Amino acid sequence: MAKTKIEKIASIEEEIRQLENKKKRLIQEQKEQERKDRTNRLCKRMGFIEKLLPGTIPLTEEQFKTFVEQAIATDHSRCVLDGLTAQYAATAPAQGAEPAGRGNTQPAAKTAQTAQEDGAGGSAAQG
Repeated sequence: MAKTKIEKIASIEEEIRQLENKKKRLIQEQKEQERKDRTNRLCKRMGFIEKLLPGTIPLTEEQFKTFVEQAIATDHSRCVLDGLTAQYAATAPAQGAEPAGRGNTQPAAKTAQTAQEDGAGGSAAQG
């Protein structure tokens, strides 16, 4: 027996509700994955900082914040960061736009460390 138009409308409305619920679930899963990725990235990066600078471990949050602000807010640090972001922007399309923080954290940090050790030779970090 053929469905009436009212039954078809009700069926379509039910399908719409199901799709809307599916969309909500997928958005929630995406947000959860983004939070997990951020937590993972923060843990890896802080672990790397503590490995390179073990003297930062006993600092209070306020002392660490002051240290980071003063150490990173230098012209040299900004120059190194600009070089690394320009390098990533140039290579990202060729690598299929790999997400930041996935396997790129340590090489970038090593490049920055090398640039700091070289002193005025900032071109080493950029090329």
